[in-house]
Order: sequence, then C-alpha cells, then structure tokens
Amino acid sequence: MNDRDGSETMTTQYKSGRRSGGGGGFFLFLFALVLGGVALALFIRHATAGPMAKVAALIAGRTTTIDTSVPAVVEKIQRLSRLETVVYSLDTVVEGNKTSSVLPDVLAGDKLLLIVHGQSIAGIDLAQLKPEDVKIDSAAQNIHVTLPASQLFVTTLDNQHTRIYQRTTGLLVAADQNLESDTRAKAQDQLQQAALSDGILDAARKNARATVTALLYSLGFQKVDVN
Repeated sequence: MNDRDGSETMTTQYKSGRRSGGGGGFFLFLFALVLGGVALALFIRHATAGPMAKVAALIAGRTTTIDTSVPAVVEKIQRLSRLETVVYSLDTVVEGNKTSSVLPDVLAGDKLLLIVHGQSIAGIDLAQLKPEDVKIDSAAQNIHVTLPASQLFVTTLDNQHTRIYQRTTGLLVAADQNLESDTRAKAQDQLQQAALSDGILDAARKNARATVTALLYSLGFQKVDVN
C-alpha cells in the first residue's frame, strides 16, 4: 500500500491464540501419579505371602511379628477346635428278624432286609491340647507337638437313602413295629465297627497332623514335628 508521499508502508498482522498441549500433559501426569499410587497400595495390601510379601513389607516400612510362645501356639491350635478330618461312608444290606422258639418262621417269624446308607466322622478335638503337649526351641525355631487321641465323633444313617428292601411276616403273627428301629440300630453299630476296622482313627490322626503341621510352618517355625 502506498502513502500520498509515495513511500511504502508495511503492515504486519499478528494472530493471537492459546497454546495447546501444556495443560493436557500436566493432567495426564497427575492421573498417572494417582493410578500408580493406587496400584502400589493394592500391591501392599494383597501381597501377604512369599517373596512379594517381603517386598511389600520393605515398601511399607512395616515388619510382621508373630507370637510363637507356648501359650500363643496352643491357643492358635485350639482355635481349630473339633477338627473333623475323615468321613467314612458305607452302603450295605442289614437283616433284622424275630423268631419263635416253638413255631417255624413261616408261621411266627418276622424278617426284613434293610438297605443302609450311612457315614462315620472322625477327627481330633484340639480343644483338649494342653501346654505340656507343646515343646518349643526358640533359638532353633523348632517345635514338637503331641496331639490328643483321634476320636470317632459320630455315626449316622442317611434316612433318605436307607429303606426296607424286603419284609416277610409269619402267617400267625403281625409285623413287629420295633423291628425296623432295632435293625437300624444294628446297622449303625455295624457301620461304626466297619469304619474302625478300616482304620478311620489312623486316617483321622494322619490328616490332623498334616493340618497342624501346615499351621505351624505358617507361624515361622523352621522344623515342625507333630505326632
């Protein structure tokens, strides 16, 4: 553009506007920082075993101390209470009968066959553990525990699956109302004896030893002897 005096005037135009990108980067950094803090907190909270637990303890600056004195160990074992470790199931047929010393069974007999399903449960009552049953060598981090005797806690028949298969009554007598209940009691005794004969108490003690041994190792003992 020319002025009246013939000189040329240059006009420079400036565009104003906000710079983009700086604010977004800051918020992205802040979000990453918060996300990292949350991830670290979750790691420390859930790393409870193995090497990860040690790393979490170093990060958090905390140490875990477990009381391994005799009273404390006895209390922890007793918390397992009545430890049921074996369930023995049996299906069998049991016969019950009433006979006459004078008349033959066809006239005065009463016989039934009972299909039986039941189970026996065995374990160890750890509430019976005494302080003298626990020996601890704190220097070597060794422990020896003598468990109470294993017990057969209960033997029961499954009424839904126990039923009369066959019943025969003599021509001259009515069916004995007590015969079925007597036969059920006989079946329960037979089930209990079968469980004992098959070594249910030994199996219960073996399983209880494994459970208590695992508990004691988790408390930090280096050598564990449970019998």
